[in-house]
Amino acid sequence: MNGFLSALWVETLKLRRSKVPFIAAIGFCFAPLAGALFMIILKDPEAAKSLGLITTKAQIMVGTADWTSFFGFMAQAVAAGGMVLFSIFTIWVFGREFSDRTVKELLALPTSREAIITAKFVLIPIWSLIVTLLVFVVGIGVGILVVLPGWSRELLWTSFVNIMGCALLTIPLMSFVAWIASAGRGYLPPFGWTIFTLAMANLIAVLGWGDWFPWAIPGLFSGAGGPREELLGVHSYVIVILASLVGLAATYYWWRNADQTR
Repeated sequence: MNGFLSALWVETLKLRRSKVPFIAAIGFCFAPLAGALFMIILKDPEAAKSLGLITTKAQIMVGTADWTSFFGFMAQAVAAGGMVLFSIFTIWVFGREFSDRTVKELLALPTSREAIITAKFVLIPIWSLIVTLLVFVVGIGVGILVVLPGWSRELLWTSFVNIMGCALLTIPLMSFVAWIASAGRGYLPPFGWTIFTLAMANLIAVLGWGDWFPWAIPGLFSGAGGPREELLGVHSYVIVILASLVGLAATYYWWRNADQTR
């Protein structure tokens, strides 16, 4: 237990002293700003046309200028953008050990490798959920400034569950990113994996098999393809859990058998 707490403290210090996670978080906060721009366009289409903005595309992507559409846009942004953002953070947590050439020291420490990896896996969801909550709060502030209609407490709670649910379905899939960052010894292989899974998620969802593909499930949960009750079943959530466990097992196995001389 002491080894795990020490490893978690070290990982937290790395997070505090690096600019990468915070820059990524700031970039993610542009999602509600983009949604607010669409809302402004939809509220006054004629003024948007005079400014050269495309109102038809805004209507297709978002719908109408109200809180329901705005929160729906944010949920989709968290499902798609979260896959990229959380991957960047996971790649940073695991891949930087190779780019900074600290992996040999980690493997030679008296602290167990399992404790080090567990600390990394604990830090990733904590940071990811904090950033998602930050985006949600920023979105509420931006929506208030835009003066959107249709506000209600019930909608606020439902939207909070939707947005955080998208994050909670995306975060477990980062175990595969961690494994590929470890086995690939760097940044590029896991980033390529992220792009590949995003492309495959879109393709498989279009083909109608998204409820069986773990990386398509967060997007379907967000409502991007319609009511999630019609698109997802219990098996979808079980698949996400199973995929997460496979990634975790592969990551722990790799680190347990890694050779510090290579």
